[in-house]
Amino acid sequence: MNRRLLLAATLGSLAAPGIIRAQGSFPNRPIRVVSPFAPGGTSDGAVRAMNPILERHLGHAMVIDNRPGAGGTVGTAHIAGERPDGYSLVLANAGPLAIAQTLFPRLAYNVANSFSYITLVGGAPILCGVAPASPIRTLAEYRAAAAARPEAMSYGSAGIGSVGHLAGLLWAREAGVQMLHVPFRGGGEAEAAMLGGNLGSFWNTLGAHAGSVRGGTVRPLAQTADRRVPAFPDIPSIVDAGYPNALAINWFVLAGPPGLPPEIVQRIRAAFTAAKADEAAAARVAGLGLVDMGDPSPAEIQDFVNRETARWAPVVRASGAQP
Repeated sequence: MNRRLLLAATLGSLAAPGIIRAQGSFPNRPIRVVSPFAPGGTSDGAVRAMNPILERHLGHAMVIDNRPGAGGTVGTAHIAGERPDGYSLVLANAGPLAIAQTLFPRLAYNVANSFSYITLVGGAPILCGVAPASPIRTLAEYRAAAAARPEAMSYGSAGIGSVGHLAGLLWAREAGVQMLHVPFRGGGEAEAAMLGGNLGSFWNTLGAHAGSVRGGTVRPLAQTADRRVPAFPDIPSIVDAGYPNALAINWFVLAGPPGLPPEIVQRIRAAFTAAKADEAAAARVAGLGLVDMGDPSPAEIQDFVNRETARWAPVVRASGAQP
């Protein structure tokens, strides 16, 4: 063989693995992140708030794919059955993960083995809100109204078994009142029904209504953290309002299908760690009402989800909720 051809062939064979590796490096296209709720929720907002930094570190954007239904379990189950290549993820909260394990007897996934946990994005308290035209201005007045006319005090949430549903129930039991729960397909629908005069109030993740609170189209009564949220210092915590046993945090976990390669997990984790550390991105996330919950490892997230599943189980059973 001609020496030049032989040299070219040799160099080509040596370069080929590198070319293949470059072509197969992760990611080489946008990453789809399923939000298992209707558009406009905290999952959407959190990813969009971090996307400039995520794209800078990953080289590609994360694209939201809203797949609502059955308390978030439809979209979450979809990811559990996807290929573990890192291009299909879900940003799910305590509802479809921890709560659904008790609420749905025939759930298509199990939080103990159906996912590869990647990062804990943050946590959000639940907001109790009323329409600005409502005469109710404090949680004490809200309790008085519920005690006076239980049949007239309704509250909406993002669905049966959602954290908002159960947070409202926890507070009502603590306050010694009864309220009518009305489930919706998302917090936005609950807010719209309330503003339309068809609902007395709502309990839902604070971040989903951040713009409405700032714009004055929702009057916040309280949020279910143990202290005030820095981005919303004027909203009393549930402890401030005198109900320390009604605490509820809706946490958000990014996960992929089971068997996600560790190097892909770490690649995505590193991008989210950078986004959390970025001052502008962190401010945007905080503006959604999300609070930092640290940076636990995938194994620690698995343990956390397992503990939360056990913690919510008796609450779900006591609610009598049916899917």
